[in-house]
Amino acid sequence: MATLLGFDFGPRKIGIAVGQTITASASPLTTLRSRDQRPDWDAIADLIREWRPTALVVGLPYNMDDTEAEWAAAAKRFARQLHGRFGLAVHLVDERLTSLEARRQLGRAATSLAIVDAMAARLILETWLCEQA
Repeated sequence: MATLLGFDFGPRKIGIAVGQTITASASPLTTLRSRDQRPDWDAIADLIREWRPTALVVGLPYNMDDTEAEWAAAAKRFARQLHGRFGLAVHLVDERLTSLEARRQLGRAATSLAIVDAMAARLILETWLCEQA
């Protein structure tokens, strides 16, 4: 069984989920706020130490016309930084509509944007896990 962390990257906050390969399922973990427009690397390092993932999955934003969204370059940069800092494989996966689906699944609980981002990270990670099966 391999453990993975999934990331819903945003310039102000990053949703994070944990999942595993046996059932190809994931759970929302947390949402971290960026500090000075930079990821909270210390908090990310703590999560990596705690969960000991074998790989990381980052959502890559696409538009509905299959072009990369405006902030896709920032998500790719974040993925490169994750790999550089932690030496783990980092996979990119289409994150199109994950925040919308997270809000739909959460219903009234979606009033907290922090839980929406963590839930979107869960969906991103489960998408990648299912693609591997």
